[in-house]
Amino acid sequence: MATVSHSLVLGVGNTLLQDDGAGVHALRHVGQLWGPAPGLDLFDGGTLGFAILPALERFDRWVVIDATEMSREPGAVATFEDTEMDRFLGRPRRSAHEVGLSDLLDMARLVGRLPRRRALVGIQPESIDWGTSPSRRVDEALPVAAAAAIGFVRQWLAEMPA
Repeated sequence: MATVSHSLVLGVGNTLLQDDGAGVHALRHVGQLWGPAPGLDLFDGGTLGFAILPALERFDRWVVIDATEMSREPGAVATFEDTEMDRFLGRPRRSAHEVGLSDLLDMARLVGRLPRRRALVGIQPESIDWGTSPSRRVDEALPVAAAAAIGFVRQWLAEMPA
C-alpha cells in the first residue's frame, strides 16, 4: 500500500463543456495562488473514474473542486467538509460528477483509503454547452473557489502536530 502523504486538491470536470470544467479551471487558479509547495499536490481528475484511485490513495486530505448542482445562482460557491460532504453527495444525485465523486469515495472507503479529511468546493454552473471557456459568472467565481480550497489546506496544515 502506498504511503499516506499530504493534501491533494482535485479539480474535476470536462473543459470542453463550458462550466462543466469549472473544477479544472479553478485548479489552475489554486496553482497560481499557492505555487509549488511541499505538502500540496494538484491533480486534474478530468471526468473522474475508478482508474484514478491508485494515484489518489496516498493522500489523507482531499479538496475536490467541481461544478455542482446546488440550485443557486450561477457562479455561487459553496463548501462541504467531511461528513457534510458525504451527506451532500448522498442526497438524490443531480449530476454525473457528483455520482462519480461519490462512487470514487465509496471505492476509497472499500479499500480502507477514505481520506481522513475531505472537502468539496462546489461551483454552481450556468451553462454546460459545448465550449472551452466557462460562462462569465462561473469564470468570476474561479478565484473564489480556489481561495476556498486553499483555505481548507491551510486549516488542515495548521491542525497537524508540529
